[in-house]
Amino acid sequence: MNIIRQKTGWIEVICGSMFSGKTEELIKRIRRAEYARQKIQVFKPVIDNRYAVDRIVSHSQMSASSINITKPEEIYEHLEEDTQFIGIDEAQFFDESIVDVANELARQGKRVVIAGLDQDYMGKPFGPMPQLLAVAEYITKNLAICMKCGNPANRTQRLTKDSDTILVGADEIYEARCRNCHEILE
Repeated sequence: MNIIRQKTGWIEVICGSMFSGKTEELIKRIRRAEYARQKIQVFKPVIDNRYAVDRIVSHSQMSASSINITKPEEIYEHLEEDTQFIGIDEAQFFDESIVDVANELARQGKRVVIAGLDQDYMGKPFGPMPQLLAVAEYITKNLAICMKCGNPANRTQRLTKDSDTILVGADEIYEARCRNCHEILE
């Protein structure tokens, strides 16, 4: 029995390093919502074209349909009235307006599940993720396995000397590393 008499929305954030299973966890939650026959819409930044244009895809090749957007406000243009579950992948690539959009969607009674890197390749907070973590009702921090020593890894090691904060790639450019094995290449 539902004792809450109004539509209640909330924000869930799934964060961690590269190869920690963030997108895979988002897809698992999407699948559960599908089993519950909820109306689902999934969004990702257009910049993330690693595996597919119209799908979010985990490194293990799990996938779900998605809509590409360039800025968070575009979610409203695509949002269908009866949508109950909104998934957003690679949130670190959006600007700070993703926080206001997520909050507004939750106020409208939507379940908003957001996945993204919480740290950049230098180990610093990444984009809007700290603010999303601050406003979320639920937070899941995933750890990967360090590719050097096998310990739990919460950092992303860039393997190139490119210094752009945003450099889209997979295992050809990045590895998961623990605190002790992570290095910043100069």
